[in-house]
Amino acid sequence: MANNIVVLGAGVSGLTTAYLLSQDPANKITVLAKHMPGDYDIEYASPWAGANYMPVGKEGSAHQKWERDTWPVLKEIADKYPEAGIHFRGSFIYNRKKDQGSETGRSFSELVQPNPWYKDVVLDFKSVPSDQLLPGINNGQEFTSVCINTAIYLPWLVGQCLKNGAVFKRAVFKHIADAANAHHTGQKADVVVNCTGLSSKTLGGVLDDKMYPARGQIVVVRNDPGPMMSTSGTDDGEDELLYIMTRAAGGGTILGGSYQKNNWDAIPDMNLANRIMKRCIEVCPNLVKKGQGIEGLDIVRHGVGLRPLREGGTRIEKDKVGGVAIVHNYGHGGFGYQASFGCSYSAVSLVNEILQNKSRAKL
Repeated sequence: MANNIVVLGAGVSGLTTAYLLSQDPANKITVLAKHMPGDYDIEYASPWAGANYMPVGKEGSAHQKWERDTWPVLKEIADKYPEAGIHFRGSFIYNRKKDQGSETGRSFSELVQPNPWYKDVVLDFKSVPSDQLLPGINNGQEFTSVCINTAIYLPWLVGQCLKNGAVFKRAVFKHIADAANAHHTGQKADVVVNCTGLSSKTLGGVLDDKMYPARGQIVVVRNDPGPMMSTSGTDDGEDELLYIMTRAAGGGTILGGSYQKNNWDAIPDMNLANRIMKRCIEVCPNLVKKGQGIEGLDIVRHGVGLRPLREGGTRIEKDKVGGVAIVHNYGHGGFGYQASFGCSYSAVSLVNEILQNKSRAKL
């Protein structure tokens, strides 16, 4: 007997969950979403992401497990499926001890540890010799990671789902239980998987007031500096970041950024953009020709996205709303891509529990 499943949301979490579920021929998947790949909207976070693999989960946490479980899949895709828009990229992470007392510094403290857990996960990990560190940098590490061209990868995920028989439809719901009646077969869905990210704050039947945004602003340029780079913080403010990553397949280089909690502003702040560009050039002079400043950057666009943060962490759990079985998978903050498969494995496991109970109930 077929399992009718609705996945609500077409960001990286929704698409990854749908992709894994669609690999079982017994599952009939309908993906319903307000925004689809190709759209650019402030409330649709996934297209704005860098995106790369820079683990931030604390050792021993569920977050760490999600990131650890995601790496092998991203590596396999980069190895075997160049059409997915993921490529390997050298990476440098620089830590300043003075940043560790800041809120942002604490959020990213695991990434900049001298001896992090992920050293045995990523490729070619090694510490940067102290004589190669810039003034003010206390330690650094170098490794090979991946960078994702989201404009290619999100459609690739859609393609994999379509190949497995999934159906995509645009839809907007005021209440999550209504999604169960929108399955493409015309039958009521057995399960609805909620991957609506920040919209879970206002979606009826969920109304999660623990959700809040962390505004990220980026500049996309045509300049290619080579390796990815990131630092533990900046002197421009506790909620400003420094990262550089060049997307696969001509996706441009992302210069960032910011981590402005509870800031919903969709309009790029040009003063912030100038600070982002200046500090990226300072840490990576190869971005521009010798002697040039920000005028040496060939700008594609400025962008703003809202990371879907959740107080208490990501929500992956079973629920029942209006008689409809729900599995939640949302609240991933800024690590949606690098934990995407790990989180989706957990969500799929919960979906399977619900379907098994359904089957036993009919026996």
